[in-house]
Amino acid sequence: MKRLSSILLFSCIFISLFSASKELPVSSFSQLPQYNNPKLSPSGHRIAYIGNFRSPDVAVLTMFDLSTGEKKYIAKSDNEEVKINWFNWANEKTIIVSLRFASKRGGVDTTETRLIAYNIEGDEVTQKVLIKPRGSSQNVSQFQDNVISYLPDDPDHILVALDLDVRHQPSVYKVNINTTRKKRIEKGKLWIRDWLVDQQGKLRVGISLNYETGEASTRVRIGDNKKWHSIFEYNAFNEPAITPLGFGLDPNLLYYRAYKGDKLALFTLDLKTKEERLIFEDKNYDVDGRLIYSKKSKDVIGVYHGNSETGRIYWSGALDSFQKSINTALPDTNNYLVDFSTDENIYVLYTENGYTPGVYFLGNRKEKSLDLLFEQYPNLSPDELTAHQLITYTARDGEEIEGYLTIPKGLEGKALPTILHPHGGPGSREYAGFDYWTSFFTNRGYAVFRPNFRGSTGYGYEFAQSQMKGWGLTMQDDLTDAAHWLIDKGIADPKRICIVGASYGGYAATMAAVKTPNLFKCAISFAGISNLRQLVGESRNYINSKFVENQIGDKTKDLKARSPYYHAEKIVTPLLLIHGEQDRVVDVKQSRMMAKKLKSLDKPVTYIELEDGDHYLSIQRNRDTTFSEMDSFLKKHLK
Repeated sequence: MKRLSSILLFSCIFISLFSASKELPVSSFSQLPQYNNPKLSPSGHRIAYIGNFRSPDVAVLTMFDLSTGEKKYIAKSDNEEVKINWFNWANEKTIIVSLRFASKRGGVDTTETRLIAYNIEGDEVTQKVLIKPRGSSQNVSQFQDNVISYLPDDPDHILVALDLDVRHQPSVYKVNINTTRKKRIEKGKLWIRDWLVDQQGKLRVGISLNYETGEASTRVRIGDNKKWHSIFEYNAFNEPAITPLGFGLDPNLLYYRAYKGDKLALFTLDLKTKEERLIFEDKNYDVDGRLIYSKKSKDVIGVYHGNSETGRIYWSGALDSFQKSINTALPDTNNYLVDFSTDENIYVLYTENGYTPGVYFLGNRKEKSLDLLFEQYPNLSPDELTAHQLITYTARDGEEIEGYLTIPKGLEGKALPTILHPHGGPGSREYAGFDYWTSFFTNRGYAVFRPNFRGSTGYGYEFAQSQMKGWGLTMQDDLTDAAHWLIDKGIADPKRICIVGASYGGYAATMAAVKTPNLFKCAISFAGISNLRQLVGESRNYINSKFVENQIGDKTKDLKARSPYYHAEKIVTPLLLIHGEQDRVVDVKQSRMMAKKLKSLDKPVTYIELEDGDHYLSIQRNRDTTFSEMDSFLKKHLK
């Protein structure tokens, strides 16, 4: 490790925003993050992380002992058949790993997960599959990685929710991570889909949802009473959700998220006194993040909030002061405390901004030191990248829409070839910070605009509800209005605008070619939807089909009207369609059918199918192919 002082750190990440950039190799942007997701062991003496490599093309989970320098390789994946989904320290010697893979059940495409315990003590790493069904009467759970507690006072056990008894109604099992023996402590019931424990490790909350009727509620145990009481009742089809998040150190203090007016806010409920209290609200944005717990006190000390300066709101004075001291030392980056040892002396810091790819540091509060761990994109220099600007434009009906505008270095004040880049979801949103897609496009000389169009989360209930049976309507108009705004402001060359999106963003890109065929010079869809009727029809193979119908629609005529596939004859815009053949989020048939239809109509379309590809470009060669194809396509149509 390299020891860095605050002054040297500052000089490493400080850049001149006005220097000219050069075109970098595609692989500099398409590489998977070289190192990712470092996590400290409870003592802070060990750290585990995932590294991605090109030769060979593998992802490796590695443990490094910070005291002795010993390194051990825990698990390896080619990111094809089986992927490392996530990992966590169960105790000082055991790492729990979730593995994810594509499968089929009854001929229906599924995603499955399995849970493995790796013991890193001794000369060789040993592993155990934690969930083993006993007897033919038990189901084989599709998802076996729902760990609801690591039981810090019982380091040999974890609590796992598994639907071994009744499918889709998980029971709670206490699993010995050394022997794999498990004991059921609560049987699945009452349409409970997920469970929460308090900070003492006791099962206290069941989150109930009926997929047929939409009826939802939270079931709680009060004190030592074994009876389940119903609170937070609503209908998920047509009413705002009320979401329990977790307990404070006080076992009767339940934190939950609910709407205060039109915006989500954070509340507490005292289960004994029934007293409700507003903890934190933002009048302009939803408070929709997870709770932040202190590893030392085990109490809630804050909440993740994307619209705050650091992405976190602390009400613990000590950590708030510590965060401010880091921001003073590193004033030009967004700085995030991502992990701590149990005593909170050793920590992992992540820093980035729009033009600085993510960097991880290891800190020691007692020694007042900060060491460089690793860079996620070592082939990208801040000198070659550019900052984002948060801007607001007005849609045709007067609604104010936020978005992030990124202008290539040295090209400010010119009408540029431009990428309109709608996000996926659509129930998600764009944030500030480094984005490898945006950095790639701007490095090629394109301005990039990422709007948080209606249907995006974070802007209140009514704003998000625009996506309900609204694909291709107001949400799409917001994108059209964004393009016109870019032209009117002299940012975009009206003859050189391309719309590029993935997943829902891919749908929006293809729908733009239908609704506004002369507005965009080209369109790119990665893993996009083209046929809403097919999407809704195939959802009937899954238990959430009623929710898909509620979101997308259930009338054939309406679904066809909002599906690019049924209006392919209107398309004159050159299209690039890219899709992974093993995509379990959006079926590859969505792009196959669209490409076939366009080719039959002699329309300008290029179709690339990625071998073994998933929805997330997890395989390095597929990420390389996608970025190379986009690079060639954009240069052909925008340069």
